[in-house]
Parts: sequence; structure tokens; C-alpha cells
Amino acid sequence: MTNPGSEASALLTRIPEPELMDDDDQARAYAEADFVEPHNHFVQLLQETFPELPEMGTALDLGCGPGDITLRFARAFPAWSVEGWDASEAMLNYGYQAVAAAKLQDRITLKKVYVPQSDTVSDTKSDTVSFPLIFSNSLLHHLADPMALWTEVKQQSGLGTAVFIMDLMRPAKRETAKDFVDLYAQGEPEVLRRDFFNSLLAAYRVDEVQDQLAQAGLEQLQVREVSDLHLIIWGHIAE
Repeated sequence: MTNPGSEASALLTRIPEPELMDDDDQARAYAEADFVEPHNHFVQLLQETFPELPEMGTALDLGCGPGDITLRFARAFPAWSVEGWDASEAMLNYGYQAVAAAKLQDRITLKKVYVPQSDTVSDTKSDTVSFPLIFSNSLLHHLADPMALWTEVKQQSGLGTAVFIMDLMRPAKRETAKDFVDLYAQGEPEVLRRDFFNSLLAAYRVDEVQDQLAQAGLEQLQVREVSDLHLIIWGHIAE
């Protein structure tokens, strides 16, 4: 007889990875990698999820890395400005170069910020400027404490802020993670393949993210799978 809990216990347990990709070799490999398909997919899903976004505004990109999605968003929303935050100096250095090359310094500002800036959320936000849109790609799985992201989202949002987050999704088995690396990172530098594998092991599953949102008081946000690799979290801040 099969133990009802045996299937759940056999699922791959999350293995955290270092929070920061602060090594220049890592940052360069990430900045030079071909992320056209997944990053375009990110922007497309954001547009489809929030077709009613205002014509203009200032968006916050949490964990912007070298700024590729930041730039793609800015091109897709030409009347918007973007603040990109990342804690990795190495990543930001490539981001500064990319923004300058695109001549978008007037609309994109990259800042070195460690998330969360504070571990508490103020009851009143009258002294802060909230963003009408907060988005993030592949930051959640890097954080030692996932609540850091949700604390920052609450701190930087206001009533009605649109939130769109995409992240990797942990596969059920270690062997599947290896297969994904061979399938999606074929021909990439070994440092990128290694980081991709470690990121898959550090990612969360849908039910785990739902638990995080409940703990953070963000039950208004929804979670769903959008590919064999990715899940998205989206919705509007209700309070």
C-alpha cells in the first residue's frame, strides 16, 4: 500500500542560493545571455494582465539586474519612466552601460538598493511616494527570506498599485532541473548553466507562494503557472 504522504515527501526540497550575484563573471554572463524570448514574454504577459494601465507613470522594477527587462518595459511603454533597484553593484554596472547605450537615461534610473529597505511596513504612507506599477523578474528565489519581497511591495505600493512578478518554479525532481538546464541553457557559459540550475533548486512552487502572500496579508494577489519554468504573481493592492 502506498503511503499517502510519500508523493509529497518525495518532492524536491528547496535549496537556497546566495542572494547576490555580485561576481563580475556572473553579471557579465547574465548581461550577455540570450533572454529575448523569456523577457519579451514577461512584457507581453504584463501588458495582457494589465491592459488598463494609465498612459503614463513611474514603475518600480525590483531586482532589475543588468536592466534588460527594464529597457524592454520602457520601450513597450514609451510614456512611462522606470526605477530599477538591485543590490548587486556588478549587475548595475552592466545596467548603466545598457541604459546609456539605449539613450534612455531620461526615463530609466537604476539604484543600488537592498530589499527590503525596512523589515516593517508603515501604517501610513503619506510621507512616501507610491508607484502605480511594481514589477519584478526572478528576484523572489534569490532572497533568503521571501517575505523581504512582499514587505518591499507593501512599502512601495499604494491603493490600486498594479503588481506583476514572474519567477522560476521549482521542479518536482532534481533530474528535471538538470533537463531544463540542458534544454533552455544549451550553449550558454558554464557559469550561467550552474546559476540556472541553482536557481531552479531555490525557486518556489505555487502553493508556497500562496502561503507567503497569506502571511504578508496580500491575499488579493493571485498566482499561476505560465510555463514549465515560470509562475506569475499579479493583482492590485487593495489597501
